[in-house]
Amino acid sequence: MLPDRALDSMPSPAARRVRDVFDAMKIATRVENKQVLVGLAPSVARGFVLKEGKQGTPVGMRASHEAWFDFRYQGDYPEMYELYRRAVQNQWDGDRQLDWSTDVDPRNPERPVLPLELAPLEGLAAHGIRLDRDEQLRFVHDFASWLLSQFMHGEQGALYASAQVTESVHWVDGKFYGATQVMDEARHLEVFLRYLETKLGKLYQVNDNLFTIMDSLMRDSRWDMKFLGMQIMIEGLALGAFGTMYQVTREPLLKELLRYVIQDEARHVHYGVLALKRHFAELDPRELREREDWTFEVACLMRDRFLAHEIYDEWFSGLMKRRDWDRVISDSPFLTQFRQTMFRRLVPNLEYIGIFSPRIRAHYEKVGLTQYAGGRNASQLTAEDLLAA
Repeated sequence: MLPDRALDSMPSPAARRVRDVFDAMKIATRVENKQVLVGLAPSVARGFVLKEGKQGTPVGMRASHEAWFDFRYQGDYPEMYELYRRAVQNQWDGDRQLDWSTDVDPRNPERPVLPLELAPLEGLAAHGIRLDRDEQLRFVHDFASWLLSQFMHGEQGALYASAQVTESVHWVDGKFYGATQVMDEARHLEVFLRYLETKLGKLYQVNDNLFTIMDSLMRDSRWDMKFLGMQIMIEGLALGAFGTMYQVTREPLLKELLRYVIQDEARHVHYGVLALKRHFAELDPRELREREDWTFEVACLMRDRFLAHEIYDEWFSGLMKRRDWDRVISDSPFLTQFRQTMFRRLVPNLEYIGIFSPRIRAHYEKVGLTQYAGGRNASQLTAEDLLAA
């Protein structure tokens, strides 16, 4: 790797590009399972090296899944059909049920979108960066805008993935439910976009890590991998992030928006665990092992790589080294709480669907994630449980 002094002597855009390439290389060395790495490599290249998510133009992701028709119309999954009925009954309208007349000042310390105490101010100060009061308020405004922008981008990915899964899932009850999720995700995309545009006044481009995972899932031809990646991993990530934000925000419109979204997401993850538990019980050991390995590697990437480099580039490039920023943001109060919530939701679901064998559990043990084993999975949690957590 080039020494920092060589990077510091480069023009800022060139140095940023080199660091992004190094990030892609770090992912390659971090992924232990080379078969998983081969599968992720094209998406890593498109996200980190080619920056396809940041070109300012629509991005094509070629889908190759099969659409399954079931002309028997055999409803043989009553628990999933009941989930569908609940989804129908709980549809909501973001235009009518959210009070968009609410005055939102993202820099109001009395009703903060993200409280100042959750910002990494002490970590920044340890590297000689001390923000005055106005800078602190602007920083949390930008960080909240970045975070909610990533929520929004993830909802777009969930919209397209849920449409693909509705086509490719084999059970008619699953298709019924999948159609309600497509509507949910469109509504989530709508309300996050409206909040960002009309209340925070700032949108950020998709994070390279999030783009890489979405790109990999959208291009995968296997319906259960789309399910696993979107319904369990990304929706689990979303529940962790939404739940953390719901608990800490004191801005009333955002809190109400998140309450509605969390209620939907609870059903989405429940849908995923129902479908995959039945499907994984029928897979041969080789296929199950492949899914265990993929899930572990992606879980580690999600834990380690959500580092807000877009905020670093805007605020601190030239003032501190990016590797120092990575440590500061990773150890920040908000992201620490967020990771704990995310894995508290994720690991019990992996146990429930059957991809947490003793073999893979040893890998989770090494990275300190087995502390979340044994908790309640999505089939045992209500929306009220998630809102209270």
